[in-house]
Amino acid sequence: MINIRTRLTYQFVFLVTLILLFFSLGVYFFSQLYLEKRFFKRLQDRAITTTTLLFDLKQTDSTVLRLIDASGKEPLLNENISVYNEKTKEVLFSTNPANTSFHEQFIPQLDSTSQTLYLHKNEYQIVAIHLTNGKDSNWVIVSGIDQTGREALDDLKKILMIMILAAILLLGISGWLFADRALAPMSGIIRQVKTFFPANVEKRVEHPNRSDEIGLLVATFNQLLDRIEQALNTQKMFIANVSHELKNPLTKINSQIDVALIQKRNPEVYERTLQSLQEDTRNLTQLTNTLLELANTSIQSNTMLFEPVRMDELLWETKTQLQQWHDDYVIQLTFTDFPDDEEALITHGNRPSLKVLLMNLMDNACKFSPTKTATADFRSTGGNITITVFNEGAQIPTADLPFIFQPFFRSNATALSSKGHGVGLAIVSQIIQLHKGDIAVRSTPQGTTFVLTLSSN
Repeated sequence: MINIRTRLTYQFVFLVTLILLFFSLGVYFFSQLYLEKRFFKRLQDRAITTTTLLFDLKQTDSTVLRLIDASGKEPLLNENISVYNEKTKEVLFSTNPANTSFHEQFIPQLDSTSQTLYLHKNEYQIVAIHLTNGKDSNWVIVSGIDQTGREALDDLKKILMIMILAAILLLGISGWLFADRALAPMSGIIRQVKTFFPANVEKRVEHPNRSDEIGLLVATFNQLLDRIEQALNTQKMFIANVSHELKNPLTKINSQIDVALIQKRNPEVYERTLQSLQEDTRNLTQLTNTLLELANTSIQSNTMLFEPVRMDELLWETKTQLQQWHDDYVIQLTFTDFPDDEEALITHGNRPSLKVLLMNLMDNACKFSPTKTATADFRSTGGNITITVFNEGAQIPTADLPFIFQPFFRSNATALSSKGHGVGLAIVSQIIQLHKGDIAVRSTPQGTTFVLTLSSN
């Protein structure tokens, strides 16, 4: 693969070379037109001079030839001048009688309606001028080769080719240096990134000019590093909390088994031990299932099946199921501003994950309420479905509110009132993000309110 520096050099050289070729061809083309026009003008002057001398002297002898030659400041290569009479259909005069056939081949092309004709034949340029004098009508034909112009064009071609080759060489060198200078900041960024390791993820890429394109790239890269650092810290915290949460019940279970096996005991002691083991196993199972839900929510986000979900029915179904699992839970549902249009009750989402979301919100509300009571209000207005879950639990400190959706975070105000692992609200937050919804929380001494907002179809 060709690196960027080489590609930039090639592109720079190619582009400027095309521009140079374009201008060189333009210079050559217009120079050729100018020399051709100038030579035609010389031929025309020779024709006028010849006509003046011929018809003023009314002679066609050697005197006219000498006067014609003398009138030319610079002789023309293979010059030939002929005078053709349209009435008699014959050549009246020629400076080269032995080669009158050369001019006679152009006679069929002479048009009496034109005053002057400009013709080409191989390397020859020909000018024919129509003259009328009374009843006489004559054509003066002058031909010649512009040897000086051809030599000038050849010299110009050589000069242009040499200049283009020299320019390509200079362009290659300057393009390589230009690309090296332009990519120097990228090389510095690469050197900085190579020094980044998991042990120093707090480091960031530095660039002096934050307003240019490379500066914007550096800013974007640093934002990526911020997210990576946050993910690594979350992973470390997750692993530390998981190991702690799993270690406690496993250690407790193992200790109870060891104590029970030290000596034989009566059936009542074994029964109490088994009941304790059952409770610890139930807590461990609940924690494991919660962790699996959290992991599946993150991993299967791209494979989740989204479909139309009627949220009022799902809310009622979740309430019924949760009360079946917990006989002491009291969940009160209210439906405010209930719409007539059924479409306003439907959101596009994954039904199982939305059910987990509602289950966690109402379970938390009941669990942290002194009376095990939660109030859920459902409304659909302005293209949004809003579900408000309220309980009369202890107030969550304002400083703790930004962290309650992080895995394993537990506020001191709630940790003392109920058992838990601090994972439920993290699952709620991830499900909300997958459905592009919003969740807000406010806590007062009267209780805590979670406001869930989803878009309706």
